Amino acid sequence: MDSHQRRLPHVYPEGKDLFITWHLHGSLPHNLYPPSGKLNTGQAFAWMDRYLDSARGGPLYLKQDPVARLMVGSVRHYAEQLRYYELHAFVVMANHVHLLVLPRVRPSRFLQTVKGYTAREANRLLGRTGQPFWQAESYDHCVRDDRESDCIKAYIENNPVRAGLVANPEDYPWSSAAGKAEMTLGSAGLTACATITPRPGRDPQ
Repeated sequence: MDSHQRRLPHVYPEGKDLFITWHLHGSLPHNLYPPSGKLNTGQAFAWMDRYLDSARGGPLYLKQDPVARLMVGSVRHYAEQLRYYELHAFVVMANHVHLLVLPRVRPSRFLQTVKGYTAREANRLLGRTGQPFWQAESYDHCVRDDRESDCIKAYIENNPVRAGLVANPEDYPWSSAAGKAEMTLGSAGLTACATITPRPGRDPQ
C-alpha cells in the first residue's frame, strides 16, 4: 500500500484502479478555485472539470497536435513499454488530462515521471525555456469496484463530447476511444459518476 503526504494524506490500496486528473500551469486561476460556497470534494472537482472544458483563454497547449501526440504517446509508452500501470482509459483535452489506470508501481513515481518528461518535451516543442508546464496539483480517486471503473471510463472518453468538440467519443483523436464505436453518454456521464470524489494533492514536476 502506497501513501504519501502532500496537501492530504493519500493511501492507494494495491490492486485498485486509480482515476487521476492533472492540468496545465495557470489554467485554473487561484481566484476562482476552489469555487465559493459549500461544495464537497466531488462537486468541486465537477466544477473544475466544467471550467477547464469551457475555457477559451489561458494556456491551451494540449490542443496543438504535436503536443497532444506527445502526450498520447507518453501515456501509452509508460503503460505498454515500461509497464508502470495497466491503462484502462485516457483523454488529452486542451488544458488537462484524465487517466484511469491500475498502478504497477507507486502512483507518485509514475506521476513524477510522466509529468516531468512531458513537461520538458512539450516546452521544447513550444520553444519555452525554464517555465512551469503542469500545475503541481493533481486530483485522484481510488475506484471502488468494476461498476465504478466502467462509469469513470465512460466519463473520460465522453469528455470531448460533453465539451462540444465531437459528436461521438471515437471521433476525438486524443483519447483511448479513438477509432472505436462506443455509446455516447453525453452529459449523462457526469450524472452517472456523481459520487466520484477525487482528492487534491501536489506532485513533483
